[in-house]
Amino acid sequence: SALCAAAVNERGGVSGEGWSVPDGEEKSPVEYVSLFAFLCRKKLKSTSKYIYQTLFLNGENSDIKICALGEEWNLHKIYLCQSGYFSSMFSGSWKESSMNIIELEIPDQNIDIEALQVAFGSLYRDDVLIKPSRVVALLAAACMLQLDGLIQQCGETMKETINAKTVCGYYNSAGTYGLDSVKKKCLEWLLNNLMTHQSVELFKELSINLMKQLISSSNLFVMQVEMDVYTALKKWMFLQLVPSWNGSLKQLLTEADAWFAKRRKDFEDDIAFLESEQGNAFLSVFTHLRLQYIISDLASARIIERDSLIPSEWLSSVYKQQWFAMLRAEQDNDIGPQEINKEELEGNSMRCGRKLAKDGDYCWRWTGFNFGFDLLVTYTNRYIIFKRNTLNQPCSGSVSLQPRRSIAFRLRLASFDSSGKIICSRTTGYQILTLEKDQEQVVMNLDSRFLIFPLYICCNFLYTSPEKKAESEALLDNSEG
Repeated sequence: SALCAAAVNERGGVSGEGWSVPDGEEKSPVEYVSLFAFLCRKKLKSTSKYIYQTLFLNGENSDIKICALGEEWNLHKIYLCQSGYFSSMFSGSWKESSMNIIELEIPDQNIDIEALQVAFGSLYRDDVLIKPSRVVALLAAACMLQLDGLIQQCGETMKETINAKTVCGYYNSAGTYGLDSVKKKCLEWLLNNLMTHQSVELFKELSINLMKQLISSSNLFVMQVEMDVYTALKKWMFLQLVPSWNGSLKQLLTEADAWFAKRRKDFEDDIAFLESEQGNAFLSVFTHLRLQYIISDLASARIIERDSLIPSEWLSSVYKQQWFAMLRAEQDNDIGPQEINKEELEGNSMRCGRKLAKDGDYCWRWTGFNFGFDLLVTYTNRYIIFKRNTLNQPCSGSVSLQPRRSIAFRLRLASFDSSGKIICSRTTGYQILTLEKDQEQVVMNLDSRFLIFPLYICCNFLYTSPEKKAESEALLDNSEG
């Protein structure tokens, strides 16, 4: 072939990178096919480089000039027609279809000269190297010019480079430019990392609407207990109000408590901070706290009362709700959930978690009054075990002696890399577990090949069955009669 002939050297041998065929040496058909494929690749690569250098960078044989942001590009209509924006412009009855100099209006402030340079250049080459620091500007340019392939590349780059510094910017940009899959990835990252890898910078960047989504989700990866979600919100709200604060994460809670304590002196006794003019903007976020799992612990309940951030009416309602739930468990002998009620689990389950720094044996319980169900969790020999403790170990709260008790639960495990991306995960899905007194049950058996420490464990629990509204209303009617 002509292509093979082009590779014949002066002595009649064939040469190239990785190839040297001396004169007179026979090669098999397979070897010649491989050589032909190699030379094709090399020629295509050279052609691509030639087109980019000669036509785009040098602007040779240009038939149209694009002007934008004070810069000029000598381009070619046949290449520009790959862009939906220019294809419509040139094929319609627009005045620009017959012009050879076009002034582009750039309405999007995210677009700069460098982004336009890369976007235009992408029309003349197959591969575009996208820097994470430039991806938002390039995405903006790609969307304006309707370059679907480049938009997709930007989306993939964003998904691969989500971290604490990029996640909020990516989330906002994905919303602006309609990249739902990127938006979903950012939300997943935040649900996994907000509590497990807290940072001052991330708290500062999180908007009210985004924080509302995170706090309301049953997929929030909570470490320890719900009280820690409240504490994180307090730190976040302080940083939203005092964005100039630049201390460390260790100092943040002390500073936030001191700042809110000063504000309490400015209000009347019956006004909570969230009811004040400053705090009102954050009300919608705090409504998604699962307060019933905060006031179930004495120390936490006292902090909530002391802080006076939350309106007293909210707390009164939750205290009443928990009192009736306790009476049902004690006097109606509620043995717990009997079926999976996903709506109830998603909206009202207890969220708690634990970090296992290294492999070993662990046993723990989550603090608070859990309606007489003292749940012990054990991690040992790659097993996670739930035990209903009644008599064998001392318990800080009351213990139910009912023969059988049920809980609804979901257990999730995850390990993260340095950027907060999940590198391994497992879940039980939502389940019902019924245990007799002091009975234990293996809920997860882990394959050691996939165990990477530190290991993060997160659980959702429902200890009581949801109260049927019709029954509770009937009881109220009877009592009134």
